[in-house]
Amino acid sequence: MSDSILASRRAGLEEAFFARHNEALRQRMLQADAEKFRREALMAATGIVDEAVIARLMALQIGTGTLAALTLVPMVLVAWADGAISTEERRAVLAGAQQAGLQQGGPALELLEAWLHSRPAPELFQAWKDYVAALTRTLPPEERRSLEASVLAQAHKVAAATGSFLGLTSPISERENTLLRELAHSFHTTG
Repeated sequence: MSDSILASRRAGLEEAFFARHNEALRQRMLQADAEKFRREALMAATGIVDEAVIARLMALQIGTGTLAALTLVPMVLVAWADGAISTEERRAVLAGAQQAGLQQGGPALELLEAWLHSRPAPELFQAWKDYVAALTRTLPPEERRSLEASVLAQAHKVAAATGSFLGLTSPISERENTLLRELAHSFHTTG
């Protein structure tokens, strides 16, 4: 009788162990499927097939819902160029977000707000440059020039938002000018 109790207990413990093990395996499989779906959706949304670029975007939590915020990275970077964001720069970035169609309460605007609240990591700029390099490889020259002009115009608006001292100095700081040149260069790098 005691052998049957021990055997029953052992069987119960084995079942519990394998149930936990199977559940953990099932969760890993679901997570892998979800990540594969996110990667494929991001590839479809961006037209980018470079796995390394997609992996960097995903590591920064860029997905199809937040992709629109990625297009506004240059404005955010220019706003942070002098180490802090002025009220005018913040307004200019948010006006650009509204113009780009970011929805109030949507994930892209929430991500943008986070970038305006806390300076983004340098990896974000590199991911944006990788994104632009991959994107511009797929665009005809005229569309690439149009995209470049649009992005740089928006970034320039943010840089000029603070204004100048009594109209006597340039409204754009040297750090902002340096960043604007680097942004422009990104459109001509094949990555």
